[in-house]
Amino acid sequence: MAEKFLNWAVLGVGVIANEMAQALRRQRKNFYGVANRTHDKAVAFAEKYSVEKVFDSIDEIFSDEKVDVIYLTTPHNTHYPFMKRALENGKHLLVEKSVTLNSRELDEMISLAAEKNLVLAEAMTIWHMPLYKNLWRRIERGDFGKVQIVTANFGSFKEYDMSNRFFNMNLAGGALLDIGVYALSIVRSFMAEKPTEILSQWQPSPTGSDEMSTILLKNSCGQMATVALSMHSKQPKRAVISCERGYLEIMEYPRAEKAVFVDAASGKVEEIFAGERADALFYELGDMEQAIKSGDASNMKLNFSKDVMDIMTALRKNWGLQYPDEVW
Repeated sequence: MAEKFLNWAVLGVGVIANEMAQALRRQRKNFYGVANRTHDKAVAFAEKYSVEKVFDSIDEIFSDEKVDVIYLTTPHNTHYPFMKRALENGKHLLVEKSVTLNSRELDEMISLAAEKNLVLAEAMTIWHMPLYKNLWRRIERGDFGKVQIVTANFGSFKEYDMSNRFFNMNLAGGALLDIGVYALSIVRSFMAEKPTEILSQWQPSPTGSDEMSTILLKNSCGQMATVALSMHSKQPKRAVISCERGYLEIMEYPRAEKAVFVDAASGKVEEIFAGERADALFYELGDMEQAIKSGDASNMKLNFSKDVMDIMTALRKNWGLQYPDEVW
């Protein structure tokens, strides 16, 4: 039986959409259509990547029967209404982080996807990098001993342009949804259970968005984590997974290809390599297609995305940080 080829369509034509377009082309996937709020940009994008169809309006991407799966790359405050329309029209969805604004939106979309028998997933690179799949297997096997504490840092220096998406409350700006989602995702992936005890402190930007925060987490297994985020000061993208037998250090963890394990007893250093950073979206795309074709979406780790969203929603409720027109 011939392999079924899925028709992909992309909504939004920003930087990450260009990366996904290159991954689609490398895997010789069917890049069927593109839509964007500014039509001329969609036309230019289609010409660049030889996309078959440019939709004249965003509505058409949802109603076209030839579209099998939509990659949604618009600002995350627009995700919920677009996701709802896509799922209602029978489209599988791969959605850029953060997948929604809050848990209410995500829970509703998870229920809708299940009702329609569709794959819904967050485009979180950490779920798909071969390095992490390797490390998770080794931790499950007991190679490093039980995970005790995870620490994750992520800081970007963004100029105080209060109209851009990093600080603009109307665009759901702030460190938590933009970069904190990565830190909390790597934390969750190395913890045996979802954290239930959460403490934090935060500093708002001049617009009221979250500029900085530090977060402490603990789960029922006694595992702990610390997260430090900043949107106006640089930090290394560094994660440390402290285990009973030593610790793992991972730099540039959103798309990591290397980890270093330091043995606590001997001091011996083991370098662990898997995958290529440049192929991050290639792996993501492959896992998504496999999930759709096999009917087994466990590799997309939507349960982890939900746990992370629950944590972020709880944090913002505690901070009193609600976006304009947001419904919790």
